[in-house]
Amino acid sequence: MSILDKVKIGYSVQVNLELSKDRLTKETIDAINASSLGEICDFRITDGKGIGVVLKLSNGKEQWFFEDEIDLLDENGNVIKKNDYKKENSNSIFNFLRGLNYKNKNKVSELLNPINFFIWLVVSFKDIF
Repeated sequence: MSILDKVKIGYSVQVNLELSKDRLTKETIDAINASSLGEICDFRITDGKGIGVVLKLSNGKEQWFFEDEIDLLDENGNVIKKNDYKKENSNSIFNFLRGLNYKNKNKVSELLNPINFFIWLVVSFKDIF
């Protein structure tokens, strides 16, 4: 489940400074120390497969963060545990497919096994759905 399924522009989130401290400027770190809450201004694709968020911080500046560097808040302002919002669609067939893993095969007989090929094919296409 993506962050896009849970939040929209204008929502408040909390920055986890420990995960992002190494790449931020001193001014940004000071703003987060003053208030770790930020308002979502925009979304950005980070590396072709991840989603980042642009936050407006307490000092009025905007800074982008990776999806895993922020914590979502419920309507009462409490942090939602990451496991809580990932479990919501746990009965879906797609979640079953996400649990499949393909291990590289070294022997030719393992590579030519149609069952191994099928598992590889399903794992390769699971991100499309």
